[in-house]
Amino acid sequence: MYPASFEYLIPKDLKDATALLGRYGNTAKLLAGGQSLVPMMKLRLARPKYLIDLNRLPGLSYIKESNGFVHCGAMTRHFVFEKSPLINEKLPLIAEAATHIADAQVRNRGTLGGALAQADPSGDWGPVILALNARLKCVGLEGERVIEAKDFFSFAYTTALQDNEILAEVAFPLQEKATCGVFLKLEKVSGDFAIVSVALQLGVDQNNVCRAIGIGLGGAGITPIKPDSVEHFLLGKPMTADLIEQAARMISEQASPIDDLKGSADYKKKVLKVLFNRAVATALQKPQ
Repeated sequence: MYPASFEYLIPKDLKDATALLGRYGNTAKLLAGGQSLVPMMKLRLARPKYLIDLNRLPGLSYIKESNGFVHCGAMTRHFVFEKSPLINEKLPLIAEAATHIADAQVRNRGTLGGALAQADPSGDWGPVILALNARLKCVGLEGERVIEAKDFFSFAYTTALQDNEILAEVAFPLQEKATCGVFLKLEKVSGDFAIVSVALQLGVDQNNVCRAIGIGLGGAGITPIKPDSVEHFLLGKPMTADLIEQAARMISEQASPIDDLKGSADYKKKVLKVLFNRAVATALQKPQ
């Protein structure tokens, strides 16, 4: 199928892109990787009058370390995170999650910013930015602002971005060396959107006491979920089997997935509990 007719716009820089977005409002769409938008346009589920292409904007694709963060440009392609020596050394959870995204074709074209702005509740990036407590820099007509990951997702396919704002960068805090990241995902076929997923960043001391923890859940509600109460429950306590089981039950109880073709809400809650247990066991087995 062919998309409805539209006007194709190529901004010269980020300021120009935000001006175009402000001018045309909800009649315009931003084109990043296009791996979600283009199929929707072909099916005419999306019918923008204006398509603003971000692919030629300078300076939006990078991975660099500075001031205790790994800064990632919003136009950085998924596959770059798989291959980046900096990501694999400092934040391997990101590299691990990137390998689960769709197929090679999508990973070669899709972008970090595009996927996050799409805000699919079952997407792979949402749980990761929540587990790692990322900060998202947005640029609009009024200037720049930073949104904490826990405040970024507001509803299914909806974010805290204002109508004239563009996601420019995601900054991931560097983790302590004694922490391990794990990403687990249940999917119908390899590369599919998650039925449910768990991103976990965990650090324990020599006495097996939890000293650092971040959790993100996908497919667990109308948005990706950060179960703060579970993080607080585990922090500072010895990671015994009973404690982990209690935390897994809390994960299941706090999740609010929906019934759909992928499975019932009850099934998804049970799988989340299993995945969380496995993620903790895997993290504890990794060298720290």
